[in-house]
Amino acid sequence: MIIPNYNYEKTIAAVVESALAQTYPVHEVLVVDDGSSDRSPEIVRRYPVRLITQRNGGVSVARNRGAAESTGEILFFLDSDIALDPDAVANAVALLAEQPDLGCVHGVVGKRALFDDGPVERYRVLHEYWWRRRATGRVRTVFFAMCAIRREVYEEIGPLDETLRESEDVEYSERLAAKYPILLTERITGRHDDVERLGALLGEQYRRSQLLVAFAGAHRFSPGALKANRMPGVLATAATWGSLPLLLLTPKAAVLPALGVAWFAVADPGLARFVVRDQGLRYYPVFVGYHFLLHTALVAGVARGAVRALTERGFRRPRHPAS
Repeated sequence: MIIPNYNYEKTIAAVVESALAQTYPVHEVLVVDDGSSDRSPEIVRRYPVRLITQRNGGVSVARNRGAAESTGEILFFLDSDIALDPDAVANAVALLAEQPDLGCVHGVVGKRALFDDGPVERYRVLHEYWWRRRATGRVRTVFFAMCAIRREVYEEIGPLDETLRESEDVEYSERLAAKYPILLTERITGRHDDVERLGALLGEQYRRSQLLVAFAGAHRFSPGALKANRMPGVLATAATWGSLPLLLLTPKAAVLPALGVAWFAVADPGLARFVVRDQGLRYYPVFVGYHFLLHTALVAGVARGAVRALTERGFRRPRHPAS
């Protein structure tokens, strides 16, 4: 098991303990510390795991280092803010044995946070659980946050792109899916300690959305590609903000952004039913508010990414040489 870590002193103990508590005998647990400045390396040293330290190079560098230093036939990648359920590794190994054509398997986070840090995180975890559960089955996207891959497959496809600190999963998915099926499954589960501050959530989405233009534009529209947010909601958000300048022409145009928000609120009926069923009708407007702000950051990021793709030489990356 390979756990990249960078300043996760809050969660690393729970994550390592979950790795050691697996019902399947894990051959080795490697924590690759990517130049942390907090107490997380000190915390890791309390446990019977191998700690590898290095200068900060990004999550792709840390994962590749862990893979290179490990000896197991199956590589299980786990982020340092996800605590696995006890049967996660056993289920991953069983799935790879049951379906030998698979390139890798990855899992679904639970709908409750590892540590409940408030309304922003509750929204984020609930949405993350919903869209991943909705997409379970054979897909064309892998997320390395909670993922098992055969060593021979990893070595054939090649390492993660170490120049990427965001969207590295999507870039790897393009190479992997060209040769092997990928399985997203609820049989691999864990609890995620997600972002808890609204500004951090929106900033993360804005950055990632820019990179979607450079690295994931074609991937998003390919069959089986995972999509956290559906197109009707994206279009409703863009239409809402796009209609605001019309207010300069006539106050009557105020109806247009109102209609845009109303459209957004019902753009994903399945998500709406799930949230109301799980949290109650009174919570739904709160969820919609956070969800709309997230989509606003997404639309703004895509717009910025499109401008960068047109004006910045090298922003659109060529295909990976290993693909």
